[in-house]
Amino acid sequence: MAGNSHFRYVILFVGFLALMVIFSNYTIINLTFICMKNDLTNAEEINGTFRSRYDYSPAEKKAIIWAVAAGTVVGTLPVNWLYLRQGARMPFLLAGGLSILSTTALPTAADNSYHLLLLVRFVQGLAYSADFAVIGIICVTWAPLDESAMFIAILTSFSSFASVATNSITGALCESSFGWKSSYYVHAFFGCICFIAWTFIYSDKPTEHRFVGSQEAQRIQKGKGGDNVKERRIPWLAMLRNKSVVCVWLNAFMEMTSTIMLITYAPIYFRNVLEFEVEQTGYFVSLSIGLQLPFKLGTALISDKYKKISDMKKMLIFNTISVGLVGVFFCVLGFVPRSQRFWAVVVVALINCLSSMNCGGFYKCATLVARQYADVVIATIQFFKCVALFTGPALVAATVQEESDRGQWTAVFCINGVLLILANFASYAMFSDKRAVFTRDGKTQDYDLVPRTFVKRNGRALSLLTQKSAMSEFSKRSLAGLCEGRPVSLSVGPRPFSKPGVALAGTREKMAGPAQKAQAQIFFE
Repeated sequence: MAGNSHFRYVILFVGFLALMVIFSNYTIINLTFICMKNDLTNAEEINGTFRSRYDYSPAEKKAIIWAVAAGTVVGTLPVNWLYLRQGARMPFLLAGGLSILSTTALPTAADNSYHLLLLVRFVQGLAYSADFAVIGIICVTWAPLDESAMFIAILTSFSSFASVATNSITGALCESSFGWKSSYYVHAFFGCICFIAWTFIYSDKPTEHRFVGSQEAQRIQKGKGGDNVKERRIPWLAMLRNKSVVCVWLNAFMEMTSTIMLITYAPIYFRNVLEFEVEQTGYFVSLSIGLQLPFKLGTALISDKYKKISDMKKMLIFNTISVGLVGVFFCVLGFVPRSQRFWAVVVVALINCLSSMNCGGFYKCATLVARQYADVVIATIQFFKCVALFTGPALVAATVQEESDRGQWTAVFCINGVLLILANFASYAMFSDKRAVFTRDGKTQDYDLVPRTFVKRNGRALSLLTQKSAMSEFSKRSLAGLCEGRPVSLSVGPRPFSKPGVALAGTREKMAGPAQKAQAQIFFE
C-alpha cells in the first residue's frame, strides 16, 4: 500500500482485544466465587447438611488466586526470552491458546479435583505472564513517539474493560439458568475469535507489512533505532543504575499491588462488608472500572499533544494524581461506613479513574527515558505485577481474618494508601524526561546543539538533510535564531534521499550542494 495510512490503529485494537481475553479468563473466578458456593450439584453431605463442593474456605480461595501468581512468575522469564528471540506474534498466540484451553477446562477441573483446579489456574497464570511484555513491544514497534501515551493509555486499559465485561457477563450468567460454568465457555469462544484475528493481522515489522504505507512507516520509525525487536542487546545493568527507570518500577509496583488487590477483593468487599447483592456487586464493580476510559484518553491527549507545559511537569502532575492522590482515596475508602455504602462506590470509582492516568505518569517516563528499550522497562513491570499478585493477597491474608469485618479492611486500605503516597514523593527527585545514555546505541546519535535555547517553530519539529560530518557546524549556523527558549536534541541516522533540503513547518527550502544520504531530525525535549 503506497502513501499514508493508519493501519497501526488496527494493530492497536486487535492487541487490545487479545490482552482483554487473557485478563478476563483468569479473573472470571473472582465473581464466580460468590455464586459457585450456591451450586449444590454433587454436594457433599456433612452431619445431615449439604455443602457445595465449590464453597471454598478463605485459605482455599487464596491458594486459587496465588496459583495464577505462581504461574505468572514462572512464565515471565521464558515468555520474555521468546519475545526477544521471536518477536510478539507467535509467543503471544501461544499464550492466548493456553489461556483459552485452561479457561475451557476450568469448570471440569473444579468438578473433579481441587488440586486439578489449582493446576488449571497455574496454566492461566503462565498465559497471563505474556500480557504486559506485549504492551511494550506493540508500543515500541508500532507507536510513533508522539502517540506513545495514547498507545499506552489504550493498551493498559485492557484490565478495566475486561473487568467491566467479565463482571457484567458473569454476574448475569450466574443468576441465569445457564449457571456460572457458562461464563467460562462464553469467554473461551470470544478468545478464539480474537486470537485468530491476532494471527492474521499482527506483524513484528511494520516496514514490511503490506497494509502499512510508506509515510506511516516513516512516522512510526521516527526517532527510533529500527523496527526489529529481535536484534538487540539489552543493557540491563545500565537500566538498574538509572534512577528514573528504578523509580518507574517502584511506582508501577505500588500501583499494581493496590490495583490488583482492589480488582481481586472488591467483589468480596462489596458483598460481605457493604452487603450489596450479587448482581449489584458485579454492576457496581464494573461501573467503577468502566469510567476509566475518558480519563485515560484525556490524559493521553494532553500528554502527547499539549505543548505549553513541559513533559517533565506533565509527568509529575499525572503521577501525583494516579499514584499519590489515589493513595489518599485508598485511606478514605477504609473509613466509609456501611450506612453510607454508595459513597464507597464513588470512592472506588475515583480510585479506578484517577489510577488510569498513569499513562501520562510513570509509563510516559518509561518511554521518554528508555526509548527503544521501553518495551523492556514495561516488560519488567510485568514481573513486578507478578510479585504484586502475591503481595496484594498476602497483605489481605495477614490482615483480614473475617471478610465481613470493616475494621480489618480499613487497615489494608490505609497501608496501601501510605505506600502509594511515599512512592509518588520519590518521583519528584528521580523522574526525567531525557533519554538515558544506554539508549544511544550508535545507530542514533544525539547532539546537544545549544542546550536549553531551541524551540520548534509553528508547532512542528525541524528536519534537516545534510552531510553528517558537517552537521554540527551547519546546524549551529542555520538554526541560530530559528528557535527560542527550549532544549533540543539532534538525532542522526542513515536515510537515502533523492534531493536535499530543509523541511520547516511543512515547506521545503533548497540547499546548495549535491544530494546527501544522511537525515537529521530535531526533537524538542
